[in-house]
Amino acid sequence: MGKGDSLHHQVLAAFPLCHMTEEDLIQNPLFCKVLATLSQHVDRTGLTLHLKKELEKAQKELRSQRLGWLRMESLHRLLQEMVQEHRSSQHHSGTPTAGDKFYATLEQCLLVAKCMKRLDASRTVDQNRSPFLGLSAEEVLHQMPCKQDVLQMKQRLPTELQKHLKKKLFYLLSYYQPEWENESEGLRCVKLTKLPGLLAGERVRADNLAEKNRENALSLQRQTHSYLLELLECMQLLQTLVLDLRLKVQKDLDRKKIEYFEAKCEIGIQKIRAEMLAVQLDTYTRDKIAAHWKITEKLGAELQAAQLEKHSLESKLASFEIYGKEFEALAAEYCRLREEITTRSWALKEFTA
Repeated sequence: MGKGDSLHHQVLAAFPLCHMTEEDLIQNPLFCKVLATLSQHVDRTGLTLHLKKELEKAQKELRSQRLGWLRMESLHRLLQEMVQEHRSSQHHSGTPTAGDKFYATLEQCLLVAKCMKRLDASRTVDQNRSPFLGLSAEEVLHQMPCKQDVLQMKQRLPTELQKHLKKKLFYLLSYYQPEWENESEGLRCVKLTKLPGLLAGERVRADNLAEKNRENALSLQRQTHSYLLELLECMQLLQTLVLDLRLKVQKDLDRKKIEYFEAKCEIGIQKIRAEMLAVQLDTYTRDKIAAHWKITEKLGAELQAAQLEKHSLESKLASFEIYGKEFEALAAEYCRLREEITTRSWALKEFTA
C-alpha cells in the first residue's frame, strides 16, 4: 500500500494540470501505471523533453530578438526626441545654430531609414504587391545626405546622444528628488549612479505594497464574507424573533377579535330577539284585537237579538196587559230580560273601550 500511495502521489505531481484525484487512480490502476510511465517522457505541462528543449531555445532566441528590437526602438525614439527638441528650440530662438546641419542630417537619415523599413515590410507581406508609393530601395537611398555629412553626423552622434541621455537622467533625478535639482552637476552625476539602486528599491517596495494590497483585499473579501454570513444569521434570528412576537401578538389580537365578534353576535342576537318579541307582541296584539272584534260582533249580534226579543216581548206584554197575574209573570220575565240586556250592553261597552 505504501508503494501504491507513492506512485499515486508521483502521478498527481507529474500531471498537476489534469483534474484527477487519488481515488480516480485507485479505481484505474492500469491507467495509473500508463501515466507513471508517460511522466518519464513529458514535463509537468505535457510537453515532451525534446519539444521542451526546442521551446526553451525558441524562447531564448525570441528574448534575444526582442531585446535587440527594444534597443533599436529605444535608440530610434531617443534620436527622434533629439530632433524634436532641436526643432522646438530653433522655433523659439529663431536664429540658426551650429548644430542645425547635424540635426538636419540626422532627421533625413531617420526618414530614409523609416521609408526603407516600410519598403521591407511591404515586400515581406506580399511579394507580388507593388512597392510602397511606387518607390524602390535605390530611389529611397538616393535621398540620403552626402557621405561626408553622414560621417560627421555619426562622429558627433555619441556625444549628442550622451548629452541627451544625461539631460533625461537629470530630469528623472529632479522628479525623483526635487531637492537635488539645485546641486552641482558633479554631485548630481554621483547621485545618478545610485539612482538605479534607489529605483530598484522603490520597485521592490511597490511590489511589496501591491502584494500587501492583494493580501488586504483577500482579507477584506474574507471578512466581508464572514460579515455577510453573520449578518445573514442575525437577520434569520431577527426574523424568527419577529415571527414569534407576531404570533404572540396575533394570538392576543385573535382573542380580542373573538371577544369583539362574540359581543357583536350577542348584540345581534338580542336585536333579533327584540324584533321577534316585537313581532310576537304585534301578532298577539292583532290576535287580541281580532278576538275583541269577534266578541264585539258576537255581543252586537246577541244585543240585536235581545232587542228583537225585547220588542217581541213588549208586543206580547202590550197584548197581555189585559191579563192579571199572567201579566205579572210576563212583567217579571221582562225585568229579567232588561237586566240581562243591561249586563250585556255593559260587557259590550267594556270590550269596545
